[in-house]
Amino acid sequence: MTSFDTSPQLNVGRALLALAVVFVMLATTGWTALRSHRGSSALQVSIAKWEHGRLHGHHLPDPEAAPAKLTRFFASLAPHDRDRLAHRYPLAVGNMNGAPVSLRYQANRIALDQARKLEQKRMHDIRLSSAGQQDAARRMHRYESLLTPGRHILAFDPEGTGRVAEVFGSLTRAQRISVVVPGVDTDLLTFQKTGRRYTAPVGMAKALYAAERAARPGTRTAVIAWADYTAPDGLGVDAATGARAAEGALRLNALLRALPGRAPVSVFCHSYGSVLCGVAARDMPRRVADIAVAASPGMRVAKASHLGTTARVWAMRDATDWIQDVPYLELGGLGHGADPVSAGFGARVLSARDAQGHAGYFQPGTDSLRNLADIGAGAYDAVTCARQNDACRTGLPGTTTVGRA
Repeated sequence: MTSFDTSPQLNVGRALLALAVVFVMLATTGWTALRSHRGSSALQVSIAKWEHGRLHGHHLPDPEAAPAKLTRFFASLAPHDRDRLAHRYPLAVGNMNGAPVSLRYQANRIALDQARKLEQKRMHDIRLSSAGQQDAARRMHRYESLLTPGRHILAFDPEGTGRVAEVFGSLTRAQRISVVVPGVDTDLLTFQKTGRRYTAPVGMAKALYAAERAARPGTRTAVIAWADYTAPDGLGVDAATGARAAEGALRLNALLRALPGRAPVSVFCHSYGSVLCGVAARDMPRRVADIAVAASPGMRVAKASHLGTTARVWAMRDATDWIQDVPYLELGGLGHGADPVSAGFGARVLSARDAQGHAGYFQPGTDSLRNLADIGAGAYDAVTCARQNDACRTGLPGTTTVGRA
């Protein structure tokens, strides 16, 4: 179990370390790293075509319209018309919040196949360097993997390092929905890993989905591996600021507002993903019942009550996680605020025993994964607190027994 030292000497030391980090990053990277400039992407081109498109002589609705309006539009169409739109505007439809989930899966398969063919050509393009051809090969193989029958791709954008989201289970039939929000160095190529599989979004989501079904076999659950934001690359300035988190928060909340049905939603945020969730919390829909953060560098607030959400806020950190040595401060826009597992923050602190380091929270057999799965499945009576007093379980729905020994 982690001990949480809040002595004045430690806080002063961390403040000095934070200042040193600020100066080093400004000297080596510069404020210009806070900004990113991107031209027109394939997704933007597809959206522009949709905006100028027609169906049976009528203009198509605004692709940025409220999800409910877009849902009504698609519901009014015959199946062959929905199919026609998916083939004409695959990237637009595949990323359109409000489009039927099954249609998004279909559209993204079309978009992935188009992207695969493009990278296949680039692999043999003599104008590219050998490194460029190798990158094309890696992307082509990733697209082939995502096209494997049975995979359900909810979002896909090949631009830059790429964005993607995948669903495990049935979103339309789920009684509980979980969303996994990963941290730094998450992109198209790191979305899934063969080695250390549970450190990547697909492995995290698969492990959570299996553990939820084990926790409550009678509850239909669905889990989304959500890498549909541009995560910071490494531990530079982007990782120390909230810029990427703010951009990602808009995308996350757009997804949450468009989820089908009325099932309660739990959001599980790892590392920098918890910064994103902290920024997004205030605007999350009320169906979000839980926000659980693991290995968090902070949520950009001083207390859980400042998040402005009705969701229960959970936090966990393994005793071997290096993130505990990061200064939990915010200075001049750098840093992410208070430590979510500290007593003063006010989150429900869960056991993360056996997580082993910064990336082991979704490893099968750990307390951390069991606790996350219990939350996701709504089995609140089974969660295990980090502290002996079981304070994390106070006032939980259905809590009548003590947690695991």
